[in-house]
Amino acid sequence: MRYILLTALFVIFLNCEDKQTKKKTTVETTQAKTEKKTKKKEVSEEPEREFPKLDSKSAMEFFLKYNEEHKENKVRIFTDFGNIDILLFEETRFHRSNFIFLTKQKYFDGTQFYRVVPNFIIQGGNGDDKYTSKKRAHIGRYLLPPDTKRGFKHHRGVISMPSSEIKNPHKLASPYEFFIVQQKEGAHHLDGDFTIFGKVIKGMEVVDKISNVETDDGEWPMRNVYIRKVEIID
Repeated sequence: MRYILLTALFVIFLNCEDKQTKKKTTVETTQAKTEKKTKKKEVSEEPEREFPKLDSKSAMEFFLKYNEEHKENKVRIFTDFGNIDILLFEETRFHRSNFIFLTKQKYFDGTQFYRVVPNFIIQGGNGDDKYTSKKRAHIGRYLLPPDTKRGFKHHRGVISMPSSEIKNPHKLASPYEFFIVQQKEGAHHLDGDFTIFGKVIKGMEVVDKISNVETDDGEWPMRNVYIRKVEIID
């Protein structure tokens, strides 16, 4: 009788242990599936790469070839204040093709006119969100050399490229940002230091509206002025 009782207890113990093992295996399997799904989701969130990641060494060769294949030179900037049409100059080919490239990559969509100086300029192409930084990281970190000897002047309505935030003696340009001269007399003290690569052909009244928004001490608008999207129109 004692032998039978011990045998029964042993069988019960084995059954319990087997259930726990199955339970543990199920939990581990479910967890593994979850981890796989998470990894798959993380991979899918990375944008598909159509072009190589750019750096300052590869950018010039890339845009030289890009310039030959992409001849568009008119874009429209959509804002909550209205639209601004820009003609990009053929003479500044690297800066023109860079702007067309970024437009086609939808980089500017959702960025802001983040610096507004009344009776001077409005500056766009940046933002205070992580998404803008992610887009830059995906496209690449690079600078463009200045191209200031084409005879263009910083008249009212021209679009120019600011120097990088990184101090450099050659005033290499930050490719992701641009500014539009709003000042009626122009801003000719900037001539020779920044590359002019286009001009406003329609929508200067929109530039004037944006230049009048309230800003903080850092010249950042108190209410974000978004560039909703930029599209090629010709």
